[in-house]
Amino acid sequence: MGDTNVLMAQELSEAPTAVFQQQQALAAPLAELVARLNSRPPQVVVTCARGSSAHAAAFGKHLIERYVGLPVSPAAPSIASIYGGGLKLKDQMVLSVSQSGRSSDLLALTESAKKSGALTVAITNAEVSPLADMCDIVLPICAGPERSVAATKTFIATAAALARLTAQWSGDKYLQSALDRLPERLVEAAALDWSTALPSLAEAPSLVTIGRGSTLGIAREAALKLKETCSRHAEAFSGAEFMHGPVSLVEAEYPIIMFKPTDAAAPGMDELAIKLRRMGAELFVAEPGEKAPGRLPVLPPDQPETDAICLIQSFYAMAVELAQRLEIDVDRPRHLNKVTSTL
Repeated sequence: MGDTNVLMAQELSEAPTAVFQQQQALAAPLAELVARLNSRPPQVVVTCARGSSAHAAAFGKHLIERYVGLPVSPAAPSIASIYGGGLKLKDQMVLSVSQSGRSSDLLALTESAKKSGALTVAITNAEVSPLADMCDIVLPICAGPERSVAATKTFIATAAALARLTAQWSGDKYLQSALDRLPERLVEAAALDWSTALPSLAEAPSLVTIGRGSTLGIAREAALKLKETCSRHAEAFSGAEFMHGPVSLVEAEYPIIMFKPTDAAAPGMDELAIKLRRMGAELFVAEPGEKAPGRLPVLPPDQPETDAICLIQSFYAMAVELAQRLEIDVDRPRHLNKVTSTL
């Protein structure tokens, strides 16, 4: 996991505790929320988020669309914060996802949605915040203080909270039981050795991350962290999109990290991996299996969505090591602050 004196390393090690603690903290608000959703079902779910929270929301989009069957759409906060407009969201659910609960543009969109008659739900690490005060229901992620600028345990806790919401709303017992096992698996995931990728990532100024389904939001979060903590330009793509243009980027010294899902999307990712290797790509695949060149170790498959959360935990641990190799202070990324204000 790298130097334990590094705040980012300390905090990703705290993620399992956060996920464990939120089960009790979320019991009452989730029961209230699901009761309201069942009594007046929405036709659409709208998410409102920025940065890592937006990638967690993308993970939530996959969850809700797959298990509940409702369309989920990310809102553009600028519609309210800059243009002074609003969306017609009466009787729909708006999920506002924010670590701090203080981002001005998210507050503007959430306030507008509430005025339109939406059911507003805050998923936040700050139960005492303007966002929490504004929303009908607050789902605390229970991550506790996060001092490192790079959000790690808050991303994982947010993803877990969205999975708990989905499991309870859909009644999926398999997902619910997997969430019970997730804290222990996160501990194991952080200890996996992804150092085989470090030399290539350290030498490459740009790279690609690829995911699909449950791992697309994970790939997006990984790309952000490579920029944020390692000063490496990284761009995330869906495995379904990569052959439509981005494949032109492939060359021997342009690394690709593939986050392979453990569900029905896996065979398509296997086919893509074969094509990329034939093109000479420097490909690293996070997948189960025996040790092999380019394979990043993962835990044995358990449940697809919780497997995906474990992937980002392993990646975070590797990112700490990569930053140290590059002599970058992951806890103080240049030009960044803990709370970003968007005009």
